[in-house]
Formats: sequence, structure tokens, C-alpha cells
Amino acid sequence: MDMKNRAAQNEHREDHVPLLKKLGPGLITGAADDDPSGIATYSQAGAQFGYGLLWSVLFTTPLMIGIQIVSARLGRVTGHGLAANIRAHFPRPLLYIIVSLLLIANTINIAADLGAMGDALALIVGGHSEIYIVFFALVSLTLQIFIPFPRYAPILKWLTLALFAYVGTVLVVRVPLEETLAGALLPHLSFQSNYVATLVAVFGTTISPYLFFWQASQEVEDQRATPGHEPLKEAPEQARSHLKRIKVDTYIGMIFSNLIAFCIMLTTAVTLHAAGIADIQSAAQAAEALRPLAGDFAFLLFAAGIVGTGLLAVPVLAGSAAYAVAESFRWRIGLGLSLAEARGFYFILTIATLLGVAIDLSGVDSIKMLLWAAVVNGVISVPIMVVMMMLAAKPAVMGPFVVNRRLRALGWLATGVMAAAVIAMFVVL
Repeated sequence: MDMKNRAAQNEHREDHVPLLKKLGPGLITGAADDDPSGIATYSQAGAQFGYGLLWSVLFTTPLMIGIQIVSARLGRVTGHGLAANIRAHFPRPLLYIIVSLLLIANTINIAADLGAMGDALALIVGGHSEIYIVFFALVSLTLQIFIPFPRYAPILKWLTLALFAYVGTVLVVRVPLEETLAGALLPHLSFQSNYVATLVAVFGTTISPYLFFWQASQEVEDQRATPGHEPLKEAPEQARSHLKRIKVDTYIGMIFSNLIAFCIMLTTAVTLHAAGIADIQSAAQAAEALRPLAGDFAFLLFAAGIVGTGLLAVPVLAGSAAYAVAESFRWRIGLGLSLAEARGFYFILTIATLLGVAIDLSGVDSIKMLLWAAVVNGVISVPIMVVMMMLAAKPAVMGPFVVNRRLRALGWLATGVMAAAVIAMFVVL
């Protein structure tokens, strides 16, 4: 009876927690999805096809919500991240292949994001982008390694505000309502190779493997950092409040993410596409092209947003790789631990970031980097999603918290869409 009373009291307290405090892993994960590489993809979609791909952002929103709720539940229910659950229930070779490809893709993505951040800051204040790349990498590593998780998580949450820059860009350009609604609500499909390739890129940018690993691990971090919180399998009386929080957090995070993607695509459709500028190869190039068309203020908002979202995305990319590798080898994990307590975890995090810097300074073509990152992400997203859905439906893994029929259907639909996107990607490449 005492346990039931305590559970009821905890649920009552959770129900009265302000909404902003309930937001965490889901909001940060959603915001990190709009990284500088993603900004480049959405900018290219808007510049090349105008309003013609706006519908894709709305289409992927429920799919993204479904698969991210599955990943969050896996972490909170089991008390372990995604890699640890794969290690416990699937053959080791599958785990090592997935984690190796994730590490490669994330490192390439880090390089692309740092490069875009350096270029954007150079556009704003002048100077050499290479210096800014190193600076951003060092800032990211310092925050992750030396700031305790309870103090670091709010920093990430505040960084999500940088994405409102792209709401601002929409407000300072003239948006034709009729064309916008038509593009968003009436899909115009084409089987031309460049259209299919861009559509696949949008899908791959929106539903990315590193987001699965990050949100699951952040639920574990949050549980371990909060006194009295246990994995839901061990403390089912805590389930109601936490599953409700995960749902609210993920819904808001993914809707926010795709709202920003919509704003980026719409801004470039209204300005660049209308001016006949269809070839956008990077986020910084999109910002620069925007200046003569929409003015200095729109340019500054767009470029500053690249820097702000990069400061959020680079730690998520490096951190998700570190979680995956460390869990695979049973190393101690977590941003809540000190450097001495989790040396292997922080080693992977540091190496992924520094390799990203090295790739940038080596002069490798950033466009080719993004292409290969998209290919690798696309290849590994489908088996990871299949594994996640299998884990989430197993009572041996989830206990009484296996995903319900509606969430299972949504998760498998997202998996099927990504599988079709991967097949299409190889057809058009």
C-alpha cells in the first residue's frame, strides 16, 4: 500500500510539473535533427523545387514521432541504451557492423556541420573558417567533458532556441499563402532522378540513426541522474508519468523539428527558387545567396541559425557515437560521469569530433562528405529500425511495456518508408 501511495504522489507531482521542465531528450533530439547538414538539404529542396516538396515535411512528421517514441521507451523501460539492448538480444556481428557504420557516418556529419559553422561565422564576422572550426570543436568537447550532465542538459535545451532564427526568416520574406498551402497539402510527385534523390535526402535527414541512439541514451542519463527514478521494468509504478512525459516531449520535439525544416524549405522556395537559384550545395551558401534577395537581416538570421544549431548537433552526433561504441564493449557510459570514470566513452566522443576537424582541414569536398554520410545513414537506418521494432515488441525486453498496436503500426510504417527511400536512393545514384 505504501508503494502505491508513493507512486500516486509521484504521479500527482509529475502532472503538475510545468511543460517546459517536461521537455528534454525529445526536444533536444528533434532540434539536433535540423543540423547544418539538414539545413543544406532543406535549402536545396526549396531552391530546386520551390513549394513542390513542402508536403514531405508534413508526411515525415508522424513517422518521426513514432520511431523516436519507440527509441525513448526502449531507454526508459530497460535502463539501457539502444546498443546495449542490441548486444543483449542480437548477434554480435550485427551490432559491430551497425555501430561501425554509425561511427563513420557521424564523424563525416560532424565534419560537414563544423565546416558549415565555420563558413557561416566567417560570412558574418570575417576571418578564417578553419580557425572557427577548431574553436567550435573545442567548445563542444569542453562542455561535454567538463560540465556535469544536470548542468549540461539545460544548455542543450537553451540551444534549441537558435532554431527560431528560421521562423524569423519566414517572417521577413513575403510568403504567398496559396502556393504554400498547395505545396504542403497537395503532393506533386515526380520520378525524375533529381526529384527522387532530393526526396530521399529529405527522408534520410529527417529520420536519422544517430537520433535513435541519442534519445534512448538520454532517457537513461535522465533516469540515472534523478534520485528515486528507476528503469520502468524495475519500477512499473513510475510508468504512467514517464510514458506520458515521453509522449509529450517527443511530440513537441519532432513537430518543432519539422516546423523548422518547413520554414527553411519555404524561405528558400520564396527567395532562391523564385530568383532562379536552384543549386545550393551548403547551408552557408544558402545564407549568402539569401542576402541580395531578402536583405541583411534575413541573411544574419539564417547564418546565425547555422552556428546555433551546429553547437547543438555536434555534441549529439559525437555523443550518440560514444554511447553506441561504449555500450557495445560494456564500458562505463554517460555525460553524468567524470572523465576518469568513463575514459573510453569520452575517448570515442573526442576522437569523433577531432576526426571531423581533421577531415575539414584536409580539404575533402564537403558535398561528397554529405553524400556519403547520407548513403551510410540510409543503409543502416533500416536494419536499426527493424531491430528497434523487434525489441520494442518483445516482453523479454520491455516486460509489460511492449509497444501498443498503434505505435507498432506507425513504427513499421516509418521503417517501410525508409526502406523504400533507400532502394530509391540506390536506383538514382
